[in-house]
Amino acid sequence: MINRSILYKYVCLISSLLTFYFLFSCTHDLANSYQISTNNISSPLSVLKNPLQKEAKSTSQKDSTRHLKLLFTGDIMGHTPQIRAAEIKKNKSYDYKPSFEYIAPIIRAADIAIGNLEVTLPGRPPYTGYPTFKSPDDLAVDLKWAGFDVLVTANNHSNDSGKKGVLHTIETLKNLGFQQTGTFKNKAERDLFYPLILNKNGIKIALLNYTYGTNDIPTTPPTIVNTINWYTIKKDLQKAKKRNPDCIIVMVHWGDEYQLIENKEQRKLADWLANQGVHVVVGAHPHVVQPIIEKEVKTEENKQVHQSLIAYSLGNFVSNQDKKNTDGGILLEIDIAKNIQQDSTYINDAHFIPVWRYIQKTNQNDIYRILPVAAVEHSKRPFIKLPTEDKMEMLDFLRVTRARLKHNGAKERRITTKDIITSTKMAQK
Repeated sequence: MINRSILYKYVCLISSLLTFYFLFSCTHDLANSYQISTNNISSPLSVLKNPLQKEAKSTSQKDSTRHLKLLFTGDIMGHTPQIRAAEIKKNKSYDYKPSFEYIAPIIRAADIAIGNLEVTLPGRPPYTGYPTFKSPDDLAVDLKWAGFDVLVTANNHSNDSGKKGVLHTIETLKNLGFQQTGTFKNKAERDLFYPLILNKNGIKIALLNYTYGTNDIPTTPPTIVNTINWYTIKKDLQKAKKRNPDCIIVMVHWGDEYQLIENKEQRKLADWLANQGVHVVVGAHPHVVQPIIEKEVKTEENKQVHQSLIAYSLGNFVSNQDKKNTDGGILLEIDIAKNIQQDSTYINDAHFIPVWRYIQKTNQNDIYRILPVAAVEHSKRPFIKLPTEDKMEMLDFLRVTRARLKHNGAKERRITTKDIITSTKMAQK
């Protein structure tokens, strides 16, 4: 007869073995189940992995490219009728905002808006137009309101108010928050602040400005007006390059007035500037629009190939001139792009925007308005209604300007009524 205690031990042992076997089987099955489940999940993840990588790569490329939207305008003039039109209280207060009301939304949209100020700001009356341009400080106040960031002041009218005018113009612009270059209080100021360096959106710009002359009005020391001298310009460019700018821009007051084609001197200087490594050349003074060209050139210094854009003349931004083709001009938009990974900067895109000066007749003062032409051209509900004769003149200017610029391959950005009205309402709020 089997001892009960021994039997009990055998039963316990067998029970333990069965329990261990059962647990091992379940664990193995669960492990297999988990492995299958993991395999089923990893398959779709592996399918999604490439698109995610592509998206990350695309985002990385996008993030590695920075953009800077530059905008240039033509000659900002101040003829006597313009001064009278802006007059609120003679010799005391002036309002130029109506002139810029419909163009301000475009100017403000730029990262940096640059204008050619072809008047002096003497700071006191008498305020006069041609032949010596002396405008009230209120003009600068309202240019700032319109969205301008930089004003260049080297032109043939820089000395129209003498030494005091040069000084007051510089002081007024800087006190209003403008960046300004082209004229200087003295050599020390020029040495310290020239070329003008502009930094925005991680892109560094070197801006230079020169004029062919000052209408035989001598520059009184210690003030300085930059004039075109190739030796001086080359030294200035060398100084600019030491600051390691991403883009070098030169604005030049040059050429023959009222001529639709640039002259030999303009072409020669423009080509030389491009060969020196200048990326953008913007011209003023002819008071009419001249061609825009883009070219690839080898720099004189290291034979590297780079893009250069040359706009020989942007025409008038605002004036009272009435000779054919002087009643308008263009804005020039340039998108500068910088690839951070490759450490390369290039002109990504460039467009022109035609603008036209409309003299609106009222019961009181006339209003000089700068209109983005495309927004008025075909609009069924224009933001401003022009008399038939004025509209015909505007369309004639537009037809001629478009044809000449597009002949050389320049592209237009067409502004719509919606662009102006929406932006104007937002600005008013």
